[in-house]
Amino acid sequence: MARIIFIYGLVAGLIIIAGIIGTVALAGDQPHGNVWLGYLIMLLGMSAVFMGVKRYRDRERGGVVRFLPALGVGLAIALMASLAYVLVWEIYLAATNYAFMDQYITATLEARRAEGLSGEAYRQLEASYREMAVAYQSPLYRLPMTFAEIFPVGLLVSIVSAILLRNSRFLPARARA
Repeated sequence: MARIIFIYGLVAGLIIIAGIIGTVALAGDQPHGNVWLGYLIMLLGMSAVFMGVKRYRDRERGGVVRFLPALGVGLAIALMASLAYVLVWEIYLAATNYAFMDQYITATLEARRAEGLSGEAYRQLEASYREMAVAYQSPLYRLPMTFAEIFPVGLLVSIVSAILLRNSRFLPARARA
């Protein structure tokens, strides 16, 4: 089981990391890019959770698995992928001299100004973003925040996978030759 968790967690993490790096590289001067694309990439990567739980059911459990063991394997895979995501994000931040948050705030404020936000409302928004930037400098704030971006996707995929794969007739194992 540990081997399945390691392999599929690594696969999920690599898919997500490659996708996120690709979107960051292509985003250019828009550091926050497309949020929906980011979550689609996370969902695609977390599909490895489903594959890992299926493999666990088919190979380790003889084609039958109950909900809680399937959920446990799925969560372990999602946890590993999420930790890989957090680690690579920290490496990216260090490599870019932690410029992401300032770029993000600048781009977001410019977009809001272009939408017509001005005056006191703009100053309040700017002040709240500056407070967030100060908090983001702390790893005790940044690491859980980064983890919270991705783990809920893995949690959702783990729950759905456990529900579907507890039925041994759902995508049954093929007989080995």
